[in-house]
Amino acid sequence: MKKVTLISITIAFMLLLYSYYNTMHRDNTNFDEDSTFLYINSSDSIVNILDTINKKIKFPKTFLKAAKRMDYIENVKSGRFRVYKGSGNKEIINSLKFNNTPLTVTFNNQERIQDLAGSISKQISADSLSLLNAFLEKNFLVENGFNNFNLISMYIPNSYEFFWNVEPKIFRDKMLEEYNNFWNEDRIEKAKSVGLSKTEVIALASIVQKESVKLDERPVISRVYLNRLKKKMKLQADPTVIYSIKSYYNNFDTIIRRVLYRDLKLNSPYNTYKIKGLPPGPISMPDISSIDAVLNSRNHNYIFFVADPYNPGYHLFASKLSQHNKNKRVYTRWLNSKKIYR
Repeated sequence: MKKVTLISITIAFMLLLYSYYNTMHRDNTNFDEDSTFLYINSSDSIVNILDTINKKIKFPKTFLKAAKRMDYIENVKSGRFRVYKGSGNKEIINSLKFNNTPLTVTFNNQERIQDLAGSISKQISADSLSLLNAFLEKNFLVENGFNNFNLISMYIPNSYEFFWNVEPKIFRDKMLEEYNNFWNEDRIEKAKSVGLSKTEVIALASIVQKESVKLDERPVISRVYLNRLKKKMKLQADPTVIYSIKSYYNNFDTIIRRVLYRDLKLNSPYNTYKIKGLPPGPISMPDISSIDAVLNSRNHNYIFFVADPYNPGYHLFASKLSQHNKNKRVYTRWLNSKKIYR
């Protein structure tokens, strides 16, 4: 009798042990990769959360049982959580509870703050409207010396580490911190030496970047515009005209390859054929190389330039209007020969 009882206890214990192993430690992953990410939003209901998890596991019932045992259902956290192939429920739930995994957020070449918000919203949980509202918050802009025209200057194109569920205002504040770190003592002194504020440097850099894709030429073009500013000349930068056209028609998807004489008459605070000095803000988000090209411009006396049709990507420079007009005729003939009328 005692032997039977002992066997029964042993069997019961083994069944209990197996049940525990099956619930907590048995492989419960259902994906082919070495690991995958589960994205849990703070606004998700428990039903949606379980549905998200169930798509990546084999045994939803054992997961739910383990989740209740480990008090996960009452303590769900939002975030981006890595789950490794072969993990049991205990390991999965511990990851969901404690291992919110950061990601790399990258942005560049955005023309408007709305475009930036849209780009960021595709990489983190916040939607573009909530990001835009944080970016445009009036008190924040006033306190930090920005306005609706130049606020995109604050966002230095690069790659940054964030949690997927970062709040929009926290994201914005981190970008301000990165902006202040970017403007170190050396860059600030160089900006002063060319007589520009930080936001003015970025506004000019946005024009320079649109003018040339060649990194080695950007310091030359930067000096052309700095020479013009010093002489109190209008910048007459075609990229600002193109931006003015896009802004006027509220169509930033249009492609304009040639600026026409009638375009130069467009009334816009960005049209540097009409206004004196720099536009009120960047016409795009310049990359770091363009900003540094303005701060480290190459010294020369050129005040004119036009695209070199026979050296793609580069330009023909001139210090006198007569030479510039010759260069311009070469470029115009080339445009007409290629039937580029707009």
